[in-house]
Amino acid sequence: MAAPALTDHSGRPRSLPLRELRTRLTQLIAMAELTDTVTLVTRDGDSRPVAAIVPAAAARTAAQARADGERLAAVTAGWARRLEEAHRQGARRHAAELRAVTAALAELWAELDQRVPPGTDRALDRLRAVHADLLRD
Repeated sequence: MAAPALTDHSGRPRSLPLRELRTRLTQLIAMAELTDTVTLVTRDGDSRPVAAIVPAAAARTAAQARADGERLAAVTAGWARRLEEAHRQGARRHAAELRAVTAALAELWAELDQRVPPGTDRALDRLRAVHADLLRD
């Protein structure tokens, strides 16, 4: 006769005598893995727990958890430094390109001012005004 399934999901650890553990070990391990169920093992006839079946994540020691946290902090700090450096490089590149475009436009306007003096072409005067507004902003 098959043993009934263990379905108590009350949140508190289940307690099982060693005799019953022997017949349900595979099921209890699967429950620990899939549902984070903790099962306390008692000696037959004694209610005090002597062992436990716990999910693997719960079995990590405090030192292991602390080491994981420190490793995560180091990796995160490394990526933050890389991102900050990429941001600085991008800002420098942007500033250099902006200076080059501004110099090219100044050169263009100087050439246009020689060929078409201000006040002689209305369309060009509107462009000069818009460009002057852009330079102020």
